[in-house]
Amino acid sequence: MSEKMPVLFVGHGNPMNAIEDNEYSRAWAEMGKSLPRPKAILAVSAHWETNGTKVTAADRPKMIYDMYGFPKELYEVNYPAPGSPALVDTVRKIIKMTDVEPDATWGLDHGTWSVLNRMFPKADIPVVQFSLDRTKNPLYHYQLGQQLKELREEGVLIVSSGNIVHNLRAVIWDDNAKYDWAESFDTKVKNWILTDDHDPLINFQRHGQEAALSINSGEHYTPLLYTMGAKDEGEPISFFADKVTYGSLSMRSVRVG
Repeated sequence: MSEKMPVLFVGHGNPMNAIEDNEYSRAWAEMGKSLPRPKAILAVSAHWETNGTKVTAADRPKMIYDMYGFPKELYEVNYPAPGSPALVDTVRKIIKMTDVEPDATWGLDHGTWSVLNRMFPKADIPVVQFSLDRTKNPLYHYQLGQQLKELREEGVLIVSSGNIVHNLRAVIWDDNAKYDWAESFDTKVKNWILTDDHDPLINFQRHGQEAALSINSGEHYTPLLYTMGAKDEGEPISFFADKVTYGSLSMRSVRVG
């Protein structure tokens, strides 16, 4: 029997965290050191939206540099983790809600490699990326997380990557800046997570202007629902890199288990 793996949600923020030495990159590195060694990683990134649900199926997933206007050094980062045909097959079997399509055209986007580059810098653990079906509602994504839960018993680390608060239209280029609404909504989400109150997490649209401003682009929030869906009731929760920065970006990251 494998050790039951934790589940992570990582607020990935600025892609430069992949190469800069800062409080976030250090927190990710420390988290990686604290985890049991996974047999494989299933990554759920905000940056791969599809019609339908897909998983990367290449033996060697390619690098996706899906960001623009950054220094040359960022586009030279290479994370040559292998894929895992076995994990692709397992995911396709355990997901009952929909057909999961293998995809050999995508690879690892910056929502995945910027984080794993810090957590597991040797890139020697197989990685499969799981897409977000843009046509589905939040409850559907939460329920997919519930179906993925059994991977934890097989030594698979589920790492979801996005941002709880993500509104690039309202960014202030100051690491210590934070809007009241951003901090307030981030705190509410924290409390819902701590109390296992998942209904308001799923139905975030009901929470007025704060939620509307904070979840300006829903794809960055959606990965959190996979982490919460894969959580067993009463499991311990901890937070890391939990800062609101640039006015409207929450770096709050979550460990379950």
